[in-house]
Amino acid sequence: MKLQQLRYIWEVTRHNLNVSATAQSLFTSQPGISKQIRLLEDELGVEIFARSGKHLTRVTPAGQAIVELAGEVLRLTENIKEVAQEFSDERRGSLAIATTHTQARYALPPVIRDFTRKYPEVALHMQQGTPKQIAQMVSDGQADFAIATESLELFNDLVLLPCYRWNRCILVPRGHPLADEPKLTLEALARYPLVTYVFGFTGRSQLDDAFRARGLTPNVVLTAADADVIKTYVRLGMGVGIVAHMAVDLEQDTDLLALDAGHLFASSTTKIGIRRGTFMRGYMYDFLQGFASHLDRDLVDAALAAGPRHESPLFEGLELPVR
Repeated sequence: MKLQQLRYIWEVTRHNLNVSATAQSLFTSQPGISKQIRLLEDELGVEIFARSGKHLTRVTPAGQAIVELAGEVLRLTENIKEVAQEFSDERRGSLAIATTHTQARYALPPVIRDFTRKYPEVALHMQQGTPKQIAQMVSDGQADFAIATESLELFNDLVLLPCYRWNRCILVPRGHPLADEPKLTLEALARYPLVTYVFGFTGRSQLDDAFRARGLTPNVVLTAADADVIKTYVRLGMGVGIVAHMAVDLEQDTDLLALDAGHLFASSTTKIGIRRGTFMRGYMYDFLQGFASHLDRDLVDAALAAGPRHESPLFEGLELPVR
């Protein structure tokens, strides 16, 4: 059994069983990959992939277990490389962050600025997606950290570190009747068409729960994953916007009024997800503490050692900052 063979079956699975696409991504030949997969199957005495002619059609049950173990082996080999690099040059390497638009646009810029100034030789990669997609990226080893509010707890191999709490605001054009309400209520909001996040994004579940608890059905006419898109359609008169408070730009959003909605909805918590077994380099600890000052090395190490418990007692009673 060779490490190269394990990489081939892992990559073929990631490329939806397309051997040609896998060969292109690995800069090798399609026949070479097929031959090595066959040799591995012969050695193990089981089929990893079912076939129709020369085409792979699905991963067998035995193959599924083998591919998952292959992924673990490949991640451990990466850890070995990281250990060596940490001792040879602790200020050089790479860091891949998977996050949502709101985090990338509003929460991360000052953290990224300070980090790149301190570690100019660390290649920083940022990928955006839905919370579930970014959690999957970290689970699969395509990213080091997942930063989001929802869906991270669906992945049992992720250790979750709570970072900060936040709530929502109501965005309306200047002169809108809601701005004259003595105290904003859900009943008042329910009278207007709403523009907000798609389900599964940025605490949308708390919004739906709040209306449901009052026996109200919100008239959501448009949803988006991007707070800037929501603002655009509020400006077009499509409806009243509900966004994360941090997504309000005081310099650029002067044509809109942001009405506090902290009394209407339960607060949400943004978390960082890290795959269990990740080798943490020095600059990775610095990034975490730059994003959430309470996440010092000792606390992060304790959380990683405790494993993927999504309600870790380590964070009980911890007063998170509010943004």
